[in-house]
Amino acid sequence: MSAGKIDPMEQFMVEPVLGRHLNLFGYDVSFTNSALFMVVVFVLLALFISGGLKRQLVPGRWQVAAEDAVSFIDNMVSVNIGSGGKKFAPYIFSLFYFILFANLIGVMPLAILPGLHTFAVTSHITVTAILAFLSFAIVLAVGFWKHGLKFFTLFVPHGAPAWLMPVIIPVEFVSFMVRPFSLALRLFVAMTAGHILLEVFGSFVVQGFTAGGGLGTVVGVLSFIMIIGVSALELLVCAIQAYVFALLTSLYLHDAVHLH
Repeated sequence: MSAGKIDPMEQFMVEPVLGRHLNLFGYDVSFTNSALFMVVVFVLLALFISGGLKRQLVPGRWQVAAEDAVSFIDNMVSVNIGSGGKKFAPYIFSLFYFILFANLIGVMPLAILPGLHTFAVTSHITVTAILAFLSFAIVLAVGFWKHGLKFFTLFVPHGAPAWLMPVIIPVEFVSFMVRPFSLALRLFVAMTAGHILLEVFGSFVVQGFTAGGGLGTVVGVLSFIMIIGVSALELLVCAIQAYVFALLTSLYLHDAVHLH
């Protein structure tokens, strides 16, 4: 990166926390900023859930919030998976709140403090792909365990005319196999785009006020206003993307459990 310029992609670089790489048997096993923020997400989520384990007769706000979080996922599973869906509630819960916490931590403005910088783990395709393919693997495992080879009837819509099957079955199969890719890309693209926009407008603010003059000040002020708007939108996107990921996983599990 040349002097005076801000690279919006620099924020996505995975680097060792201690500034040096650790190699073991020829493999890089360094503890990176990505791994650090995954640990942070896990710790915060564990602390949040611990408030719901108190089971006080008169619950406090923390316990109520944790219980509401569980009820929200329980309702999602009941509505979208139906009978037999309770067993998947812990996974859907972990999936939704891990993504939500990771998204929210990634947009926290810690960079205003010296030496601090957040890292959005869900802005990396490797993380979102692992979550998506894990969900897809569970769907396949449940489908074949519950229905055996009858699971393939998922690609044969009820009531469709037989003469259309040579067209319908390949289309259904392709749409089914695309599911993990769409899950991974949707979350990855949404989070990456938002962070790039914030970085770009942030560079406009710095360069506008640095340039001085009336035009530079106007650009800086307008860019700062845009940062506020994009930040508010990004908070909404954080929640929506976590919800969509969990919701689609629930719907896919519904297909695996009930076929059609």
